Amino acid sequence: MDKKKRNKKKILQHLVEWITSPTVLFAAVLSGVLFLIMYIIYRAELGTNSEINTLFDAFWYTLVTITTVGYGDIAPDSFVGRVAAMFLLLVGVAIFGALSGKFASLLFDRQQKRERGLLKMTKIKNHFIICGWKSGYDRILEGILEANEEIPVDKFVLLNTADQKEIERIKSISRFKGINYVHGDFTDEESLLKCKIKTAERALVLADEAEDYSSLETDSRTVLAVITMKNLNPRIYCVAEITDSKFEKHLSIAHCDEIILSADYEKSLLVQASSGKGMSNILRELISDDSDSGFLIIDVPPEFTGKTYGDYRRSLRGNDILIGLLENTGNFYKRRMEALAEAQKNPDMEKIVHNLKRVKTLQSNLPRIAPGDDYTICGNSKGIFIHGAPKEIMEM
Repeated sequence: MDKKKRNKKKILQHLVEWITSPTVLFAAVLSGVLFLIMYIIYRAELGTNSEINTLFDAFWYTLVTITTVGYGDIAPDSFVGRVAAMFLLLVGVAIFGALSGKFASLLFDRQQKRERGLLKMTKIKNHFIICGWKSGYDRILEGILEANEEIPVDKFVLLNTADQKEIERIKSISRFKGINYVHGDFTDEESLLKCKIKTAERALVLADEAEDYSSLETDSRTVLAVITMKNLNPRIYCVAEITDSKFEKHLSIAHCDEIILSADYEKSLLVQASSGKGMSNILRELISDDSDSGFLIIDVPPEFTGKTYGDYRRSLRGNDILIGLLENTGNFYKRRMEALAEAQKNPDMEKIVHNLKRVKTLQSNLPRIAPGDDYTICGNSKGIFIHGAPKEIMEM
């Protein structure tokens, strides 16, 4: 009962606050003035003007006048009626001007907030959220759009605290026209909710350079962002960039689907280049966006699930070279739920416990390079290929 009384009291309090608000009071006073003028016109014209004989006629004339339409089909004839109509005209012009200004102000304010990324996203789902900012952002963004051609530009949402001038420069590029932007901290739940994180399909967290963070702070924020995202939307496919490998374990615990160790990649590239064997040229060719060769990740046909790697390899035709498998692909949450359901099907309790332990150590997007022809292909696997240049280019 006490709870019901508190709820009633709260509702009554909100109602009183609404009724006593300046906007409602102004609207009430204005309505009263308009009704009074309408009634004066009605009484003044009643019996003397055949065009205004009912309250509805007076209401019609009042509405047409205050909206500045002025059809002219009805007009007062009496002195009192015309004086009241003059006041009505002045009130109508004032109302129309005030409403027009307010409406224009609201539109301008909304546009300004949209440009600054202060508006909450609405009616968007299955979108791609890109969190953070770093040097060369426009090139990174262009590469992401090219790698995800199936996703419309208006399905991308940028979330960062970068300088407004940088955002305006990015949005001025024709390639990025229509892209969405939200200004906010990507570790903050409220900012993520503004981006409709609960209906998003993918998220990429960059090693943020928008503020003067240390490498430790940058990676800590990345881990916090992934944990928050996964709590709000366990089904989201999350990719995160970190600079220090010691944070990889934390991201794995948070079920991050892909982890990019940018500093380690740079170090490995330098080490390989120091050997003088041209390894850096090979790696650059394989991962370059502009080259005609590189890695391909292709779904393994369902009929090869449970069969051997050798069976799949021998079935292939074409110039692309199979070099391994990528297991547990797609969203980690879905793979984990599927593995749990499969693990509990066995009637043997010991095997169930063993299978559940395997589920606990399940890794998302696990690469198996050259696993051997007798290796069994599991479900949700993809083939890793090296794609060569077309023949006509090679012959030249």
